[in-house]
Amino acid sequence: MTANMPKKIRPREILRQRRRRLQGVTLALLLTGLAYLAYWWLEHRDWVTTDDAFVAGHLITLKTQTDGTVVEVLAENTQCVEKGQVLVRLDGVHAGIALQQTQAELAEAVRNIVSLQAKAETLKQRALVKQALLALVNHDLARFNAAAKDGAVSDQQLQNAQDKSHELEAAIKEIRAEQSGVEAQLLDSGIDNHPAVEKAKSRLRQAFLDFQRRNLVAPVSGCVAKRKVQVGDMLKAGAPLLAIVPLDDLWIEANFLESQIAGVRPGQAAEVRVAAYGDDRVYHGRVQGINPGTGSIFAVLPTDNATGNFIHIAERLQVRIALDAGELRANPLQPGLSTLTRINIEKADGLVSASSVTLNGKAYRTDVYDRELDGAEQLIEQIELANRPH
Repeated sequence: MTANMPKKIRPREILRQRRRRLQGVTLALLLTGLAYLAYWWLEHRDWVTTDDAFVAGHLITLKTQTDGTVVEVLAENTQCVEKGQVLVRLDGVHAGIALQQTQAELAEAVRNIVSLQAKAETLKQRALVKQALLALVNHDLARFNAAAKDGAVSDQQLQNAQDKSHELEAAIKEIRAEQSGVEAQLLDSGIDNHPAVEKAKSRLRQAFLDFQRRNLVAPVSGCVAKRKVQVGDMLKAGAPLLAIVPLDDLWIEANFLESQIAGVRPGQAAEVRVAAYGDDRVYHGRVQGINPGTGSIFAVLPTDNATGNFIHIAERLQVRIALDAGELRANPLQPGLSTLTRINIEKADGLVSASSVTLNGKAYRTDVYDRELDGAEQLIEQIELANRPH
């Protein structure tokens, strides 16, 4: 019967147990808080962090430079292409016709100048002939005037000689006026540098350039994205075809709150973790500069806080961070990937408005269009030689 009796409740012991448990929980919370404080002090005290950060890069849009119909597409999305590689071919029929027309116009312009030069020379010789006749008539007139005093020449002969002299003088003036008009068109210039010929040359160069640009080439090396062009498309100049993304020239665009930006300066170290690869892979970089305005300032419809009730919203400033080139080569990234980015602001030296951005990347210049007019001058020279006197 003693074994079945309930145990005696001891309130003091229960209170002591509860007190020990509360003390343990309190101590655990305190130690956790101290550990987190120590961790923050050692790891995050001199850092500002944002997850509103993305990988950015050059998106180079390839557009048509002349009208035509697509006859061949030589690149597809995800493929990497080299600078100068032909990506799209146009038929070039319209460009070829225009080139033929401008060649004919140049030939016509050269022949017109040759004709004007010949006409100017003809008028010059006609004026010389009339001047010789005028000199002869004036000699006769002088003799007639001397003979008229003795009555050896009739008044009719004298009058006819005078009329002939006036007629020749008027004819010479007419020829010289016409000669002046022709010479005004020539402007003392040769065939090669005459304005009409130069104008025809310019049109031919443009037509030659349009004909050459029927083959659309990659201005830089990179990977193809957003291909829109299809075989058979009838395109006008300026139509977008595809985009080329150089994956070796990327950076981070991190949008920090205005309350975090005070200590950010160009040159500070940054660490980037890309969401696609987890926390184990860390990219390192350097702050290059801070955009000179918040996103709302550059919006299509900027906010106007003076037109109604005002609600304060923390603005963000975009910070550009250059990535380490070696890390990019070892672990490539793609523009648009989300990142967790933090900047070490321990040393806040330098000007906020300074920038270390350089324009040395291949996406800032190309030379694939430098030799597009090769052959145009030789063609012009051939047309000029074929249409001028030898």
